[in-house]
Formats: sequence, structure tokens, C-alpha cells
Amino acid sequence: MDLEKMKRKYAYTLARVGLNVQKGQTVLVEAAVEGWPFTSIFAEECYKLGAGNVVVHYLDMPNMKVAAQYRPDEDVRHVEEWEYAMHQGYLDEGACYVRLEGVNPKLMEGVSEKNSNAIFSHVDTVRNIMRKASREKHCQWLIAMVPTLDWAEYILDKTGRAAEEELWETLFKLCYIDEDNDVVKTWEEKQQRNAARGRAVDDLKLTKLHYTASNGTDLTVGLTPWSKFGHEESGGIPFCPNIPTEEICTTPNKFETNGVVYASRPLVLGGKTIENFGFRFEGGKVVEVLADEGKEMLEALVATDENAGYLGEAALVEYHSPISMSGLVYYTTLIDENASCHLALGRGLNSAPEGHEGIFNESTIHIDFMIGTPDMRIVGTTEAGEEVEIFRDGDFAF
Repeated sequence: MDLEKMKRKYAYTLARVGLNVQKGQTVLVEAAVEGWPFTSIFAEECYKLGAGNVVVHYLDMPNMKVAAQYRPDEDVRHVEEWEYAMHQGYLDEGACYVRLEGVNPKLMEGVSEKNSNAIFSHVDTVRNIMRKASREKHCQWLIAMVPTLDWAEYILDKTGRAAEEELWETLFKLCYIDEDNDVVKTWEEKQQRNAARGRAVDDLKLTKLHYTASNGTDLTVGLTPWSKFGHEESGGIPFCPNIPTEEICTTPNKFETNGVVYASRPLVLGGKTIENFGFRFEGGKVVEVLADEGKEMLEALVATDENAGYLGEAALVEYHSPISMSGLVYYTTLIDENASCHLALGRGLNSAPEGHEGIFNESTIHIDFMIGTPDMRIVGTTEAGEEVEIFRDGDFAF
């Protein structure tokens, strides 16, 4: 495999399929500092598609880690006015936005939960500027991964260049990229299949989903008539916000989540990994965090604002998906959430329809956590009161 050629094809896939960069458009980039060599390749592919400007801002998590240990907590959380103005200025002019994430799962070892929370708060507040624009201005946005040496060595049984190259090759497979395929056509067909599956779920006219698994999950999530898994074209510029992706997802009823759910994969917050946790819901809201380690961070998360403890997303992903079957835990939400069913605390994916304000959640956060297991069963209830098996043994039952 010509690795450098494949990296460029991956960059083209992100620019063309993910963002669908338009001629003259500004591309606003948040890139992990560790992935800087790939960022330049990506920028060039954007320019080849006609981008008017590619503006790169590097996220330097190692420096933020040092700062959090010496600066007051409120200073680390604080976002300067110029940061708001800079990002908002580009977005007001019609920019699209991409986040190129690199991962070092060991970076925050030894850092207190308090300091990690401060780092997460700062980074997430800046990202909320872009998230707000994506909803209000309907601009394209994308989250994608860039393999790094630290990430590769952590999740693979290899060291050095061999580990990093193997992670790149794995990522290409997860993104349906090979040396010979037409990635635009491949992804169009994939998106059509996902849309058809979403419409099949919507045709059932479900009012709730009941999740059960042997790990103790026993959770009911209420849906609304506007909770659609098969998303219709909005008439704007088509784009694919996550690469890779295997999910179909919707916004649940804010007030109708009840029961207990346990995470099936780690969650990374502020660079810190939290494992073996769960939540108890009543009337839609988290009333108890179930965790030994990381409990302080999770309690701070659901207390971020008055709505942070409610759900904003329910996503269906087959356990036996390509990502899950790779046999790896990636320690990044973008990939791990596409290995199994997941939920998200915080902001809903859609705004509530006129006259029904409040039925979908609004929050400053949107944090996905994975819940799918090999034995997960999901039973839906239709408007007519009939029960329909949606998932059996971790996969779609139809």
C-alpha cells in the first residue's frame, strides 16, 4: 500500500464527501497539534476543490494540560472574546467547519478530575460556537480522525512507525477507502442504505424504545412524532458530518427516559478516560451517576447546565458493525460510538417544531456514550400499542 497516496485519498474523502467544500468557501479547521503533517494535506485537497481560504487552529492539549495544573480553574475555563469573534466572523461569512482529532489516551494520566473538567469546559465552549452555526446557518461540518503515534501504540500491540502505519490502514478500511474505489460513489451508496434503514424504522411509528442487556441496562426512551431516524434532505448543501459512521439517530422526547443504562465502552472527557459507568434516569433526567472512578467528572458533566442531564440523541448501530468487528477499542467517541448503539446527554439533534417547544432538549453540551452489547435487545412500541422487536442480540432484527 502506498501510504502517502492513501492519506491524500482520505483527505479528499473528508473534503469532498464529508464537508463537500464549495468554490470560494472558507474552511475553518480545528486540528490536533500532533496531526499537523496530515492537516497540510487536507488543506491542499480543500484548495483543489476551490476553497477560498483554509484557516487552521491547532488544539494543543499537552500545553492545556500544563496550564490546567498551574492556572486557576476559572481561567482555564474562560474563553476570550477574541476567540468568539474570530470563529464567529468566519462562520458569518459562510465558512464550513471541520475537527481533525488526534488521540493520546494516556495524556491526562495523573491529572485531577477537576483540572480535566476545566480543560473540557474550555474546549467544548469554543466548539459550541461552530455547533450553533451548524444548526442556525445550516453550514457543513465534519468530525474525523487523524492517527498519531501515541494513539496507535496505546491501542495496538506494536510500537513506533509500524503501529502508526497499521492504524492508518485500519482507519482507511473503517472509512470504506481502498486504493481503487470511487469514494464519492461508495459513500453515496452507503448513505442511501442508511437512509433506507432509517425510513424503515420511522414507518413503524414508534413511541418508545425499551433497551435491555445482561450488564444491567433496563432503559425506556420516549420518542415523539418528530423523532425521525431517516433524515430528509433539507435543501442545503449535502454533507456527511461523521467519517467513519454506521449510525442512524434521532432526538428523543426530553422528559420520557426512565430506568438504568450502563456504558459498554470507555468515554473520554477532557482527555481523561472514564470506564465502567452508568446513569439512572427518572422523568427524562439523570438522577444518579453510577461509577467508581470518574464519578466526579460525570456528576459535573450532568450539572453543566439545567438540561445537561437529559438525553439529546438516541442512535442505533449494529454491534456487529465493521468498527466493532475490528476488535479494537479506539478511545475516541467518533469511532467507538459507531461500534454500538449509543445515547447522548445534552443538546438534541433537532430543534422542536413550532408549538412544541421544549419537547427536544437544549443544552450547552452534547456528549455521546456507548451502550450497545452483543446481547442487547431493543423493543419498540408503536402508536397502536404493539410491540416490535427492533434489535436482537445486538443487531437489527429486520
